[in-house]
Amino acid sequence: MGPSPIFNSLVLPNGTSVPNRIAKAAMEENLADIDGHAPSKEIFRLYDAWAKGGAGTIITGNVMVDRHAFTGPGGVALDEHSDLALFRKWADISKAQGAQVWMQINHPGRQMRADLGLPVYAPSATPLDMGGLSSLFGQPQEMSGDMVEDAIRKFIKTATLAEEAGFSGVQVHAAHGYLLSQFLSPLVNKRTDRWGGPLGNRAEALYSVVRGIRATVKPTFTVSVKLNSADFQKGGFSHLDAVEVVKTLNTLGVDCVEISGGSYESPAMSGAKPRDSTTAREAYFLEFAKEIVAASTVPIMLTGGISRRAVLEDVLAAGIDIAGMATALALVPDFPAKLQRGESIPPAKVVTPNWPNRAIASLATMGVVKWNMGKHSRGARIRWQIWPVFALILELFLNWKRVRTFTRVRQKTE
Repeated sequence: MGPSPIFNSLVLPNGTSVPNRIAKAAMEENLADIDGHAPSKEIFRLYDAWAKGGAGTIITGNVMVDRHAFTGPGGVALDEHSDLALFRKWADISKAQGAQVWMQINHPGRQMRADLGLPVYAPSATPLDMGGLSSLFGQPQEMSGDMVEDAIRKFIKTATLAEEAGFSGVQVHAAHGYLLSQFLSPLVNKRTDRWGGPLGNRAEALYSVVRGIRATVKPTFTVSVKLNSADFQKGGFSHLDAVEVVKTLNTLGVDCVEISGGSYESPAMSGAKPRDSTTAREAYFLEFAKEIVAASTVPIMLTGGISRRAVLEDVLAAGIDIAGMATALALVPDFPAKLQRGESIPPAKVVTPNWPNRAIASLATMGVVKWNMGKHSRGARIRWQIWPVFALILELFLNWKRVRTFTRVRQKTE
């Protein structure tokens, strides 16, 4: 067997390079300073652990482009009102060991909690369908054409501020059912204007964001996109749609496309079914990604369940350029460094509960991940793992506290 490709460097289309093929994929930290929606000392400590952990690329949790639209009450926002010095510190800490750091930039669209008390906008007034959990999310209003263009400008502005703060690049979040993903989905996007209808129109919001960022930032600033391989909903954004979108992104100056999948309504990103093969369980979207690799001229990153060296090598052998690891690095932040040194690695996977309600099971899994990130953000040693049911209860309680703080801060500033 030849040397592993895991620790080979990769030159991106913009001429910059990443030192190895492992990326710390984006995970929502919910650790912001709620008063200013800014990175906190907990975020700094967490990213210091990841920087020292050896990943070649570090992608932040989603940063909001609009401080009136959040995926959760502990989220970070970056706009012209932000204290850029705090973001510079975040970038410096994350880059200190040689990794590239990409800020993931996002807008929730209709996937915004109702208890935040903020107006909810989406491509169309299509509410989330999550059964008994639907009432947890606000009823969306359809965006006007001017609002669509304003959202695009906000993405571009946040990207330019990220560059000014010293980040190596941005990742435009167009997956997991958030705003740009909503535009792509024919189940959500019912518009009849230039932003709706055929795939080219539905993808125009994403294309406009990418074109605007690429035209504004330096050539060496990395511009990546996170895209669903499919929504995994009948009649939704399909893997054939994803291939066509990637082909167009190839022409717009994108440096990397990350492949993931699912949304709040169909949370495929939380795990595969137990009957799937080992590789399928541990690299959820690999088969879809192979089709995209064949159609792409830019590097492809795959994220979803990768937690072992053997699976990392399978992913890279399939033609994927970068393997994104999320949960594994929440549990073991120095997984890449341990792997390179040949050390034993503690179990780095959370088994999604086999509960009838997949959305609640996904929330429990995310609760375990956030419990681990919370521990690392405080510099605490993890001596045992929390059970998913207790993680779910704890996360619901912490979110209740964050919402109260978020609401109180909003009332003071309005």
